[in-house]
Amino acid sequence: MLKVKQLGKAAGVRVSELCLGTMNFGVPGKGHQGDWTLGIDDARPIFKAAMDHGLFYFDSADVYGVGATEEVVGRILRESFRREDYVLATKVAMPMGRGANLGGLSRKHVREGIDACLKRLGHDYVDHLVIHRHPHGVPGHAQVPIEETLEALHDAVKAGKVLYLGGSSMFAWQFVELQLTAKLNGFTPFISMQNHYNLVYREEEREMNPYCGSHGIALTPWSPLARGILTGAYRGGFAAGTTNRSQGMDRNRTESLYRGAKTFDIAERVSQLAERRGVKAAQISLAWLSSRPGVTCPIVGVSKLTQLEELVAAMQIKLDEDEVKFLEELYVPTENLLSIGSS
Repeated sequence: MLKVKQLGKAAGVRVSELCLGTMNFGVPGKGHQGDWTLGIDDARPIFKAAMDHGLFYFDSADVYGVGATEEVVGRILRESFRREDYVLATKVAMPMGRGANLGGLSRKHVREGIDACLKRLGHDYVDHLVIHRHPHGVPGHAQVPIEETLEALHDAVKAGKVLYLGGSSMFAWQFVELQLTAKLNGFTPFISMQNHYNLVYREEEREMNPYCGSHGIALTPWSPLARGILTGAYRGGFAAGTTNRSQGMDRNRTESLYRGAKTFDIAERVSQLAERRGVKAAQISLAWLSSRPGVTCPIVGVSKLTQLEELVAAMQIKLDEDEVKFLEELYVPTENLLSIGSS
């Protein structure tokens, strides 16, 4: 069984030490992940197994499957579990259509976006609402005054539609500015940061992770397995994909995210250590990430029950200092993806 952890020191809500990302559930063929999406009947046993293993924290977003993911996730949770037994997160900000106000973090879209999320989920409230990017980091949308975004989010909390707020993928100075502006104006602050962090992308160790650690803000990293690179799905190169995801549309996105000179050398070391340990590469990668300072619960995605069981088991793996050094020592600084707008 997974352990229960407090979601940082800035809030009282408790979550499982892993969070199940739900991007790959929805309607096959719909949305940017459509070529590797599982439908509701394939998703149900995964949710049941998650809860059986003590994984009760679920992360979604409006843009996943262009709303289909929330509909599937909401229905499974409503029909299978008591509301008090799980923690549900979703995200807003990314464009949901071609309309001028169908994305971004204006007061208009925050209010309408949250209402649309709740309708699709079939829930009266979400436990954790994450802004998918900084108010100035949403492609194709205006740079909204951050006070406007923060007040709109605060209103949603006070209306009981949202219990806690989180941020995702932005510069550390931007997150600090949001937090200080919220404090100065009496708005609800953020309790978590869902950032891009794994063995082959460690730029967040410079500023964001230390800031969050010093202020008790939970880190809930996305892409802990580097979209399959750290599981061996690419076997040494982007042209060598072995899964539906690595062979499909997602490959281009993966290539845009992982530009490090030693990306596949590090992945090979993960595989070597996994072989010595008699475990899976994914388990070694997750064990490393979960042990990093400030990390509360990585967000993992699975498409099979065996994958879920392996990742749950990974939380029992403890790496010694020499093993950590072996995994980390090849890393060299790489381009901060936020600076080119692709993180």
